[in-house]
Amino acid sequence: MGKATSSAPESGFRRDPRQNPLRGYFFIISSAFMWGVCAALGRAVFTGKIALSGEAAHSIEPLILSQSRTTFSLLVLLPILLWRGRQRIAMPSRDLARCLVLGMLGVAASNYFYYVAIQKTSVAIAITVQYTAPVWVLLYVVARGQQKLALQKVAAVLVAITGIALTIGIIGGKLGSGKPASTLNIESWGFVAAVLASFSFAFYNVAGHQVLACYDRWRVLVWTLTSASVFWLIVNPPGKVLAAHYAPAQWTFLFVFSMLSVLGPFSLYFHGLQYLEPTRAIIASCMEPVFSILLAAVFLGESVRPIQTLGIVLVLTAIVIVQLPGRGAGAREPLVIDPIE
Repeated sequence: MGKATSSAPESGFRRDPRQNPLRGYFFIISSAFMWGVCAALGRAVFTGKIALSGEAAHSIEPLILSQSRTTFSLLVLLPILLWRGRQRIAMPSRDLARCLVLGMLGVAASNYFYYVAIQKTSVAIAITVQYTAPVWVLLYVVARGQQKLALQKVAAVLVAITGIALTIGIIGGKLGSGKPASTLNIESWGFVAAVLASFSFAFYNVAGHQVLACYDRWRVLVWTLTSASVFWLIVNPPGKVLAAHYAPAQWTFLFVFSMLSVLGPFSLYFHGLQYLEPTRAIIASCMEPVFSILLAAVFLGESVRPIQTLGIVLVLTAIVIVQLPGRGAGAREPLVIDPIE
């Protein structure tokens, strides 16, 4: 959640992070695995591969999944931080307002559109398109004159666009569902949702840069979760949620999902940053799409054709290139895109 100097002074990595880099890679990759598990779980519950409804009036949809993961996570995280002292969450009103905007347009929007994409397309398409967020961040900072568009960055953008075209079937003739590319119907909304998720992801990193440069990640996370939770209370108020009559098994799933998708992986990721520079950490976290796609293939039977695999590899390659520092004396700091799952 951030770019460039997103590692905050209060929770920065050790002065000599190379002292134990393997430990850092272990924590970062473990967090990526947990996010990968949650992508597969989300797809499984949307498609009925996990039968939870029973006598419930409604199945689990992206809206309630997005709302419950932020709300449950906040209800667990906030008391922990308050127990350690109110100063753990204190923040000036100006930065607090920024966090509230980030929570709505960043966390809530990105999560919702990401899960809609998973529901309507496939895990592979949803996560690959969402992972193009660093490309949009790069284009933004170039447009603002904060970085120069070096040749390696131009190549990364072109490689990412080619990778997306291969992954979703614009090149290759078929979508993830096996239908011809000309029959864009439900899948078209899923693809649009994935793109919107990547834009929200990019917005979070651009708009949250200043806040993340001043405060530790847990402080920013608790306020963005607060904002997202309040936003969902307005969009989907408690009365409407209760009227859906979700089954106990569904509520159990939603709670476990929130722990697996927020507090668990973020704890591992933040801990890993004590041993790795942010650039190396985010490159290691690119294992998330690999885990997500493999788990969906093994447990949900989602097939990925060779040409789609090539597209996924191209997108991940482009993201790594975007994260790397430029060459030359005038090179700026690399972009660092923090997770927002």
